[in-house]
Amino acid sequence: MNKPIDDLQNCREDADRYRLLAEQSTDMISRHTTSQEWTYIDVNPAVERVLGYTPDEIIGTSGYAAFHPDDADNLSKRDESVRYREGMYSNVYRYRHKAGHFIWLETTSRVIRDSSGKPIEIICVSRDVTEREEIQQAMARLARVVEASSDMIMFCNHETHKLTYLNESAYHTLGTEQETPVSYYLSELFTPEIYHSLVRDALQHAFDHGVWYGSIPMELSDDQDHVAEIREIIAHRNRREDDRVDYYSIIGRDITLKLRAEETAKRHQLEIAHMSRLMSVSEMAAGLAHEVNQPLATILNYCHGTAIRLKEGVADPVETVTQSMKLITAQAKRASDIIKRMRAFVAKTEHNQIEFSVNECCKEVSTFLYQEALDHNIRFIFDLDENIPPLLADKIQIEQVLLNLIRNAIEAYSNCDRAQRPVNIETALEDKNLVVRIMDQGCGISEDDLEQLFTPFHTSKSNGLGMGLSISRTIIETHGGQLCANSDGENGTCFTLKLPLRE
Repeated sequence: MNKPIDDLQNCREDADRYRLLAEQSTDMISRHTTSQEWTYIDVNPAVERVLGYTPDEIIGTSGYAAFHPDDADNLSKRDESVRYREGMYSNVYRYRHKAGHFIWLETTSRVIRDSSGKPIEIICVSRDVTEREEIQQAMARLARVVEASSDMIMFCNHETHKLTYLNESAYHTLGTEQETPVSYYLSELFTPEIYHSLVRDALQHAFDHGVWYGSIPMELSDDQDHVAEIREIIAHRNRREDDRVDYYSIIGRDITLKLRAEETAKRHQLEIAHMSRLMSVSEMAAGLAHEVNQPLATILNYCHGTAIRLKEGVADPVETVTQSMKLITAQAKRASDIIKRMRAFVAKTEHNQIEFSVNECCKEVSTFLYQEALDHNIRFIFDLDENIPPLLADKIQIEQVLLNLIRNAIEAYSNCDRAQRPVNIETALEDKNLVVRIMDQGCGISEDDLEQLFTPFHTSKSNGLGMGLSISRTIIETHGGQLCANSDGENGTCFTLKLPLRE
């Protein structure tokens, strides 16, 4: 007889429990009208934590008005952010906070209908997913950066070494397309020797230390006009599983254009160096002509003297001619050596590294400048370290630098009234560097000129182009060395040339 009362009491208790559950929930639970305004009918206290409003402030207001303009019609347009399952809609969208900024909400909603199927209200459960969305957007931006990077970026399985991802640059360098992907294993990108030594060592270093930096050349297919190398390997660890390495990020670079630019620059430098040598020989033309003329004049004298002696009659004509021919041969060889040195110096050559003695090179260049030094009353003083090992470099270019420096030392006395005119040439071994010093005791170089000494086209000579020292420094720096000058502006100048010795 009291069953209806008991049922009513039970319903009230259930309703109270559900309300208590809703009020304690950290998710925002709200009821809305089915009108376009989506007006708030009721909402639990979590609304204050999620949107900043108290329930009394938001009930009766339009829920639709707080949607971000770009997300307001997600449901009606069935946007990709909307999912439907078993009568419930899930939507991710931006919603205005009381403070004025927008947050990301994920809302699951259901339409409540009466017995005839007419909509009565909409129940929504919403949670703040701003942090998750921002992380996803950051990941998406990062993915776009990775995909658009000009570097090759590849993900490699830790155990199988299979490449699980390649960006567009990697596909392009390897000669395939993203639309028709090809499965690669890391071992396929290198020669067997390099893979089993350098690559495996790099992976182990990344495994132990987190990252590896270096340069490992890749082996591309024969039909690929590309040159590439691996520059960096990063080991990514799973923090939830004892820091176990999950995969490697491998970053490479297509260096084809870089190598072509370097080749172009090298050819340009060789052209400039060649022109500089031609100009140097042109400036020394008078001295060289005099040096070649000496053996030629001597040959003529020997020929003339021999003819006179034969005409006057000698006891042994054959012996006389034989001795004359020996003397003539020696002078002809001397003239030939002068011309040979000149031709070698001005020859247009490719960059060619050979082993040679710098001490011998200094002596050869000073011989080349012998006549010019004689004309200026210059005396060469050598202090050469005989224990210096051979230098591996381009001999012609090093000779060109020495020629420029020694000629500068000779010309330093042009405007000086000095009785003694020494040019000291020293070689030494200092900290695995081969050091050459060219010193004069002229009037020195002023501080202002010293600062611009190696600047192209800067010269204190009336007939100079100002390129010799600039080209010399470029040549030495190309060989990995240094060229500098020191002077107090009064008592001479010292040029110091340093070149690294290779083991």
